[in-house]
Amino acid sequence: MSDLARAVERLGQTLETMGLQRMPARVFAFILADDQSVYTAAELAQGLDVSPAAISGAVRYLSDTHLVVRERNPAGRGDLFRVRDGDIWGTIQAARLPVLDVIIESVQEAVDLLPEGSPGRERVEETRDYFRFLQEDAQDLDRRWREWRAAHR
Repeated sequence: MSDLARAVERLGQTLETMGLQRMPARVFAFILADDQSVYTAAELAQGLDVSPAAISGAVRYLSDTHLVVRERNPAGRGDLFRVRDGDIWGTIQAARLPVLDVIIESVQEAVDLLPEGSPGRERVEETRDYFRFLQEDAQDLDRRWREWRAAHR
């Protein structure tokens, strides 16, 4: 097994522990670790020694979750896949911040439907407050990351 293959497996396992499914984790790990900047599905399948069908589902998931960018291949049919330019993880994190707005709004709607002072409403209010806290912390984390990155690059 090559050093690249071992690195991809190790990184893929780490991404799995972070919640990614196995094949998307391996594909993303390969795109991160390999030196090429863009990949066709066939190149990903060959690099990971898996079937093209396995790649298809994985890149769809990675594209839908904004972990990779899907582009049309100007040289032929099919798509090209790459990581986002620049600050990969900061961009991914920032793109997920609006999801917290939706969660907070939805939980607030549930709060508004429950009787004031009831134990159930109090638990749902605590849920809303947790996500508000998480939102503030995520915004602060994003700001601090950008400052740290600028100071250390």
